[in-house]
Amino acid sequence: MADETVELFEELGRHGHEPLLRRANGTVRLDIQNGQHSIWSLDIHGGDLKVSHRARRADCTIHADAKVFDQIASGKANATAAVLRGAISVEGDPELLLMFQRLLPGPQAGHDERLR
Repeated sequence: MADETVELFEELGRHGHEPLLRRANGTVRLDIQNGQHSIWSLDIHGGDLKVSHRARRADCTIHADAKVFDQIASGKANATAAVLRGAISVEGDPELLLMFQRLLPGPQAGHDERLR
């Protein structure tokens, strides 16, 4: 799996609480394909975050290729734009995708706007 994705989820696990998500409740599951299948789960309860690799039922499941999500995790691409382009797919509650996106790094200066 890409380093940026691992770093993102490890950092989220260290946060423990994110005030931006104080009104969010649910589980976001990320299914990543890169020759092998990798899973990240993020439980959100009133802003409290818990990260794991558990394959469990989620309120929002994101399916992505490792290279694509690595771009998202590094701020070089936008998750919502990736959904609209068909680069990633989402099952379940799309509002949780929007909440999850608040945790992702913003666009970096100098990157091609077409990636976002």
